[in-house]
Amino acid sequence: MKGLETFKEKATGVFSGIKPKFENFEISKGYHGGLGGYEEMAVGEKEGDGPGGGVRYDDDRPDSPASFDEIERPPLRKIDKYCKAECPCMSARYTIATMACVGFMIAFGMRCNMSAAKLKGEHNGTVFMNWTVAVESHVDSSFFWGYLVTQIPGGFIASKFPANKIFGLSIASSATLHLFVPFAMTLAHGHVVICVRILQGLFEGVTYPACHGIWRFWAPPMERSRLATLAFSGSYAGVVVGLPLSGLLADTIGYQAPFYAYGVFGIIWYMFWLWLCFESPRKHPAISLPELKYIEKSLGETSAQPTMPSLKTTPWNEMMRSMPVYAIIVANFCRSWNFYLLVLFQSSFLKHKFGFKVEEAGFIGSLPHLIMTTIVPFGGMLADHLRKNGIMSTTNVRKLFNCGGFGMEGVFFLFVAHSNTATGAMFALTCGVAFSGFAISGYNVNHLDIAPRYASILMGLSNGIGTLAGIIVPYALDGLIQKNPTGCWTTVFTLAACVHLFGCTFYGIFASGELQPWAEPPPEEKQVWSPPMAALTDDQPAAETSFYTEQSQMQQANTINYGATGHVANNPFAMAGGLNTTIAEESVQPDTTLTDNYSTYDYTQSAPSTLPQPQQQMGQMPSYEQQYPQPYQQQ
Repeated sequence: MKGLETFKEKATGVFSGIKPKFENFEISKGYHGGLGGYEEMAVGEKEGDGPGGGVRYDDDRPDSPASFDEIERPPLRKIDKYCKAECPCMSARYTIATMACVGFMIAFGMRCNMSAAKLKGEHNGTVFMNWTVAVESHVDSSFFWGYLVTQIPGGFIASKFPANKIFGLSIASSATLHLFVPFAMTLAHGHVVICVRILQGLFEGVTYPACHGIWRFWAPPMERSRLATLAFSGSYAGVVVGLPLSGLLADTIGYQAPFYAYGVFGIIWYMFWLWLCFESPRKHPAISLPELKYIEKSLGETSAQPTMPSLKTTPWNEMMRSMPVYAIIVANFCRSWNFYLLVLFQSSFLKHKFGFKVEEAGFIGSLPHLIMTTIVPFGGMLADHLRKNGIMSTTNVRKLFNCGGFGMEGVFFLFVAHSNTATGAMFALTCGVAFSGFAISGYNVNHLDIAPRYASILMGLSNGIGTLAGIIVPYALDGLIQKNPTGCWTTVFTLAACVHLFGCTFYGIFASGELQPWAEPPPEEKQVWSPPMAALTDDQPAAETSFYTEQSQMQQANTINYGATGHVANNPFAMAGGLNTTIAEESVQPDTTLTDNYSTYDYTQSAPSTLPQPQQQMGQMPSYEQQYPQPYQQQ
C-alpha cells in the first residue's frame, strides 16, 4: 500500500495540469499495461517499473493512464473476490456475446423437445397422449401466443430496466417452467401444457428485444454485425444441438428426458450469466480500462445520461410511415416462416417422406442448421469488413446479404419441393438454410442502423409480427400432413420458397442502412463535453465550457478531445482509414484573470514546466488549480 500511495502522490503532481482532481484516479496494483482494473483482486506487487509495478507504457500509447478520464470502478461482489468475472482470452464484450449465444441455444433447443416427444409417441404406434390434430396444433402454436404478446412490451421493458437482467431472467424462467411440461402433458388432455407453454412464450418474448438493448451499450458501431450475429447464431446452433439431442434422449430414456435436461441447462446457464454479464461497461468490475475506453469513445460520451424512450416519446407515427421499418418487418416474417417450418416439421418431413427413424431424423436434420451456425458469424465479420473499409455502404451491405440469402434459400427450397431422393433433398435443404445465414447480417441487425435509440422497440415490433408465422405454420400444415403425410411436402416447400422470394424483393426495394430522421436523439443528448480551451489562443473571449453537437466523437476526427496530446500513434479511436487530418483548434481569448501561469505536462519529462506565454501547443493543458480558484463545474 505504501507503494501505491507514493505513486498516487507523484501522479497528483505530474498530472495536475492535465485534468482537475486527477489525483482521484487510482491505478491499482494489478493494473499493468492496461490489462487491470480489478483493484481488490491484486495481491502483491508485479515486476516492472511501470504503474503499480507493471510494464511501463510507451508515451504514445492511447491507453496510458494519462489518456483516461476519472473512472470510478464498481464495487466487487463477494464472488468476485474469489473468482474474477471474466473468460480467459476473451474480452468483456465478446464474453457477453458468447453467453448470449449459449442462452439462445438453450431457448431454441427447448422448442425442439416437443417435436421429438411426439415422434417418439408415433414411433411406438400410438397417438401421442391421445391428442387430436387440433390439440396438437394448439400445443405447437401455444408457445407463440405468449411469445407474440411480450414482443413490443419487451422493447420498453429492456429500455427501462437493465437489459442483461431481463435477458437472463426470461431464459431462466422459461427453463424452470420447462421442467413442468412432462407432468402438464398428462393433465386435462393437453390444456394444462398449453397454458404452461403460453407462459414460456411470455417470458421468452423479451429475449430478442433485451439482446438489442444489451448491444446499445456494449457494441461499438463497427462491431455491431459481428457481435449481434455471434449472439443470434445461438438460435440456429440451438436447433443444431436440440434436434439430435432431443431425439437421442427421447429414444433412449423417454419423451420426458429432453424437457428435464434443457430445464437444468437453463438454470445452470443463468448462474454463469449473473456472474459474467453486466448492464454496461462502466458497471463491469473486471473489464480492462482500454476496452472500457474504446467502447465508450466509439459510442460517444454524452454530456448527460441518455434518456430511455417511453411509450409517449416513441415516434410511432413516423415509425409506422417508414418503409425501411416495413422492410425489416416483412423480412422477419418471411425468415420466421421457414425457420419455424423446419423447427416444427423437419423431422416429420424426413420420417414420413424418406422413412428415417426418430434419432436419424434428428441427427441428419441438424446438418443444415450446423452449417448455418458457422455462416452467421462469418457473415457478420464480412459485413463489418465491407462497411469498415468503405467498400460498400451500409445500405448496400444490408441489401446484398439479406437478398442474397433469401433468394438462394428460395431457389433451393424449390429443389427440395420436387426432390424424390433423400440425398438430393438434404443437399438442397442444407444449401438453402446455409445461404439464409447471410441474411442475419441484413435484416436482423438493421434495427441498429436505422434507429439505434429505438432498436429494442423495433426488434420487438418486427419479431412480434414474425412470430405470427410460428402461429400460422402449425395450423396451415397439420391438416395437410394428416391428409397426405408423404405427398404434401411439395406444396409445403413451394409455399416456403414463394414466401422467401417475396421477402427478398420487398427488402431489396425498401430497405435502408442509414439513420432515419425520426430516430435522431434529442439535441441535449447530442452535446458532448469538451474541455476549456482558454489557454490555447488569445483571439476570442474565454469560455469555461464548450460543446459541439456531434453524434459521436469517433466520427469527428478534427475535434479536440479531452486529454488529447496531438497525434497519437496507433490510436484506436481515430477515424477509420488512418486519415492524417490536422486537428483544428478553436480560437478563444483567455480571461485576463486566469492567465497568470500555465502548467503543462511534457511526456518527455517527469515534472511540469511553466510556459512564459499564454499560448500553448495542442495537448498542453493549463493548470486548473492556477486557473480556477473554485472547483470546476461542468455546465
